[in-house]
Amino acid sequence: MLDNAGKKIKHQTKKQIKKVKRLISSKPKQIGLDPGTLIYIGEKEKEPVKIKLFEYDEAGYSEKEFQTVDQILGLQDSSKNVWINLDGVHNVQMMEKIQNNFNIHPLAMEDILHTIQRPKVDDYQNNLFIVLRMFFYNEGTRELKHEQVSIILSNNYLISFLEDPGDVFDPIRDRIRKGGTKIRKTGVDFLAYSMIDSIVDSYFHILEQIGEEIEELEDRLVLNAKKEDIQLVHRMRRNMILLRKSVWPLREVISSLQRDEHSVIKSATQIYLRDVYDHVIQIIDTIESYRDMIVGMLDVYLSSTSNKLNEVMKVLTIISTLFIPLTFLAGVYGMNFKFFPELELTWMYPWGFWIITLFITILMLIFFKRKKWF
Repeated sequence: MLDNAGKKIKHQTKKQIKKVKRLISSKPKQIGLDPGTLIYIGEKEKEPVKIKLFEYDEAGYSEKEFQTVDQILGLQDSSKNVWINLDGVHNVQMMEKIQNNFNIHPLAMEDILHTIQRPKVDDYQNNLFIVLRMFFYNEGTRELKHEQVSIILSNNYLISFLEDPGDVFDPIRDRIRKGGTKIRKTGVDFLAYSMIDSIVDSYFHILEQIGEEIEELEDRLVLNAKKEDIQLVHRMRRNMILLRKSVWPLREVISSLQRDEHSVIKSATQIYLRDVYDHVIQIIDTIESYRDMIVGMLDVYLSSTSNKLNEVMKVLTIISTLFIPLTFLAGVYGMNFKFFPELELTWMYPWGFWIITLFITILMLIFFKRKKWF
């Protein structure tokens, strides 16, 4: 049973290493191409693209779903706030249509298709390009899933690009559907802030789950460390690497959005971004604390294993020490000499030899007890 669990953990660890390498790597598939060449770099090449549209203002909203990009072309001229969300960025022809229609810079579109970008923000005058990373944590498998979230922000529209269906933006959609909310009364820059804030809040939730597992594992390592626990420690360490690599650049992104002047972000929204910046700092502190705890857990595991070995060796040493004088007595009376005066005594074996043996054993046990060796 332990072998099967170990194999399963080893397999999941290899998958996690692969994901870490994918996030860390920034090498394109082909070298020497022109800047802005659209080539998809990702893992979701066969799933259909899903397009969801929200048009809203203070008076009302409309919500639609499309399968083709032709149905959203021209929405940049809408009098309402427009949020276009695409689940799937692997269709290069579709992305080219969006690029041409919404006047997206080729370098920005290239980064959208290269789904291994670090969080960043680029100002292209007519719109703002923001890259974030969104995480999901599976408590059962302890697997940390991540994907790139790309945002094109203009004066009256926002386009978000995701690799897979499913995100952390459902509360935002509910606020748009509900009348009288601040998001309905403000522009798409506040929508962009809300999306960033939702992603940052999801980091808190993930860190809370990981923190509980760290405490549970730490207690288990102290009381009863097992072989598979060290694999869990290494997996948690890699999860922290993933989160740290995404959160540290995010601090620079939020700082730029709330301090620099961007034509598409109003000063009223920058105030809210300051609060997000504080949250990012808290997350960074938490990640660093967890990293230290996980590194300490490796020492705890080694110390626990060493203590177990010491306990075993102590017991074996005590047993060996007890038998040293007994072995001496047995060796003396086991010699093949003809004249042993004690051998002629009928009571020597039951009363002499065994009483001496028990007396020596009890005396040594008392000595060990007083020395607190057990």
